[in-house]
This record gives sequence, structure tokens and C-alpha cells, in this order.
Amino acid sequence: MTVAVPPTPPARAFVSLIGAGPGDPGLVTVRGVEALQKADVVLFDYLANPELLRHCPGAETIYVGKKGFSEYISQEQINGLIVEKAREGGGRRVARLKGGDVFVFGRGGEEAEACALAGIAFEVVPGVTSAIAAPAYAGIPVTHREAARSFAVLTGNTKEGGAHYERLSGVDTLVLLMGVRNLEQISADLIASGRAPETPAATIQWGTTPQQRVATGTLATIARAVREAGLEAPAVTVVGEVARLRDHLRWFDVGPGFGGPLAGRSVAVTRTRDGASVLSDLLRARGASVLEVPLIRFAETAREAELHARLRDLTGVAWLLLTSNQAASALFTHLGRLGLDARHLAGVRVAAVGPSTARSLAERGLRADFVPATPGAAHLGAELPAHPGEVALHLTSQVAEADLERELEARGLRYERAELYRTEPARPGEHAMNRLRAADVVTLASGSAARHLAALAGTDLAVAAMGPQTADAARRAGFTRVTVAEAPTLEALANAAGRAVAGRPLAAGGEA
Repeated sequence: MTVAVPPTPPARAFVSLIGAGPGDPGLVTVRGVEALQKADVVLFDYLANPELLRHCPGAETIYVGKKGFSEYISQEQINGLIVEKAREGGGRRVARLKGGDVFVFGRGGEEAEACALAGIAFEVVPGVTSAIAAPAYAGIPVTHREAARSFAVLTGNTKEGGAHYERLSGVDTLVLLMGVRNLEQISADLIASGRAPETPAATIQWGTTPQQRVATGTLATIARAVREAGLEAPAVTVVGEVARLRDHLRWFDVGPGFGGPLAGRSVAVTRTRDGASVLSDLLRARGASVLEVPLIRFAETAREAELHARLRDLTGVAWLLLTSNQAASALFTHLGRLGLDARHLAGVRVAAVGPSTARSLAERGLRADFVPATPGAAHLGAELPAHPGEVALHLTSQVAEADLERELEARGLRYERAELYRTEPARPGEHAMNRLRAADVVTLASGSAARHLAALAGTDLAVAAMGPQTADAARRAGFTRVTVAEAPTLEALANAAGRAVAGRPLAAGGEA
């Protein structure tokens, strides 16, 4: 008898099948985040929140989403892609990020089988299933000592045939996934199998997210209630006495983030991966659905030898000028490479373009000698307390704005520039680009981000700019709907995003 032996995979090939949770990015497990951080490649689907990709900024990301019965990519193709990517380049770590839990109607078992047949090591990282989480965020416990001591999770997808509802007569709570399209037929079948027509029921769309919407009724009326409310997939339906408890256990969709200035809105954050998270949290607190799409990335300077020579010998330099948080960070990186620290700057005064850059310096033990009253390169050049003939060394990227140089030279100062780091475009994937174009507002923290956004997605977008300089760069790039933050802080930028959408109608499917 011949026994089939799977081919020997590359030594490093490893697959993590990760449950992404039901939508709220905070519900992914710690183990899931760890697996994402180690990944070389991430395959994510329609129900996995793209915000989770911030945990793997250096990984190749591939969208393999399927919605409803659409066949954007077949399950067999996904299985093959997992194996193919794991074997690439001598073996890579692949993270398969799946909405909800891996094995609850997620076809995770088929993907695990594909790995096993290919001889590729894999792990399963369970996730929070929407079958429990969506009802919980709607104020509905699937079990309750006085109302329900059992529950069952069913697929509402009747493509493979209907369920045997008569076998579930003793189950107190039924939770239906993927059933919104067939809800009328499912309700009729449940009533025909013995469920009382007046049994309470609720349907939750986009549960656990700022887009959550809920329709309630009875088994006899829930299909009509869902239709009248305009609810669509993804949605979870709960049938049972526990659905009554929403009336006094409702908590999430009446909380401080719900109904806020950005409730039901989509906001794209274009800051670099390192700078996006705090702003994203502020936006979520205002009810927004956040998409992090870095349009620029920071790279090493191409002129390190020249930079190091200038940093070693600062003779004649009166001022060091830093015009970004990245400049503050990169300065100390290069001082460290030279075996130096802040003491090397003792004979030089340091100016920061604004309070944010000044804070970045302070976090590294260096107090800025000057910060202009109004943040911005032009204001820094006009207000710097320097004398004609003094040398001001600007440590910046290769694409620094000319405003600073122009202002300083007009005052008779000697302007020098050293390339401390490089700013390069970061090209988002097709899925991210589609979501970016559909965003209600896009935040911009720099002129570079404004220019890259215009080049990638056009200018027919509402944007919120960090300050006047960024706003001017956005207008020069062609944007006409520009809202300017009232202060150079992330809090003010989040407020500006709220003002940018105020009074504008919600997109279809937004919060009712």
C-alpha cells in the first residue's frame, strides 16, 4: 500500500489562523496581536477590521474578502494562497486574519486542513465570535438564569440547505449568523417547527462597531422590522426571551462615543504607522469608524556620511532647527550612532517648529530654546530670536518646505540644511484605497501627506488639516474642502474632523 506523504515545507513556514473578533479592534486577543506582529504576510477578509493591520506595519497584506454570495476569491483559492505564501522565499510566517472566531462558520477548519495536507505547521488563535459579542453590545445576554439556560448558534445561509429547526425545540436562545437575507423564510420555518410567533427577536447589524444598528420585534415581525430599518449583512439575529432584556441592559449604542460628532462616520488617518494610534483612539471616542492609511513613510537618509560629519562638528552653528517629531527622533538616533548624546549640543540653541516637536525633544531630555507663538515653518523663520549673519542648521527631510529658508534669508541669516531622514510615499493596497476614497473625511498632519493623497486618490475629498501650513499645502494640491485644526494638537485635529462632516448627510448604511 502506498501512503501519500506531504511535501516537506521550508523550515520557517508557519501559519497562524487568527480570529479577528466581531469588529471592535479592541476585542482581538493578545495572542492574536502577537501573531500579527510576527507575520511576514497577512491575508485578511471582509469582516476583519483593517485597523488591526497596524499591528503588522512591515508585513505584506492581501485582501481576500468575500461578501455574501459573491465570489471575489473562492475558498479553494484562499487555501492555495495560504500554502503558497507560507512556502515563499525559504518559508514565511503567514497570518490569516478572519472575522469573528476561526472555527465558527468561518471555514477555518478547511484552511487548517490545507496546511496539514501541505505539511505546514500552523496554530489556531481563537477569536471572540459575533454570535455572543454582537448581542452583548446590543444589551442582550445569550443566556440568563431566569430566561435562558441554553443557546445554539446557527448559520442562516441556506445555500447548503435549511436547518432542522424541529431538533432545537428545547434550546432557549437561537443565534443566527448570515441570515438577514433569508430572515423571512427562517422565521416562518421556526414558527412552523413550533416556536411561538410572539417570541422576542432582535437583529444587530455591524455589532460592536460605531455603525451598529439594531431592529427589534417578534419572530413574526422581525423580518419586516429589519426590512423597514434597512439593515443588511453583516448581521446577527437573536431569537428568544433574552431579546427583551435590551430594553434595560442597552449600554453601547447609548454610550459617550455613540451619537458623538463623528457617529456613523468613516475617518481616514494618513499619519505614519507610528503616529496614527493616538489620533485613531480620539476619533473612535467621538464615534468614528477609523481607517489608518499611512501615505508617507520615513526612511534612512541617503546622505548619512555628510550628516554625521556636520553633527560631529557644529562649530559656527548658532541654531539647530527641528520642524517635525520625526526630526527630533532621528536626531537622537544619529547622535547615538556617533556615540554622542544631548550633551554634544550644549553650545547650540535648539528651536522647535511647534509644541508637539518641543514635547518630543523634552521626552528625550532636551528643552527647546525657542518655539514660535504660532506653529509653522514660516512663523519659526520670522520669529526666531537670531541675528543677521548667524548660522541656522535645519535638520529635516529631503522635501522640506521652502518657507523657513525664505524667511531666514530675508532677515540676513545663513541657512543650512542637512538631510536627517527621508520622506517617501507609501502605496496602500487596493482595498485600503477603496475605503480611503469612500471616507467622510481624511486627516492630514503634513504637507507631504496632502500631496501624496492628491496624487493617489484625487482631491474630491473633505480633509482636516493639522495647522495652517498643512492646510495651505492641501489647497495648493487642489483640495477645496479643507477644515483647519484650531491648535497643533491631535485633540484639535479630531475636533476639526468632526467640524468637517457637520451638517453633511450620512452615507447609505450610516447610523439612522
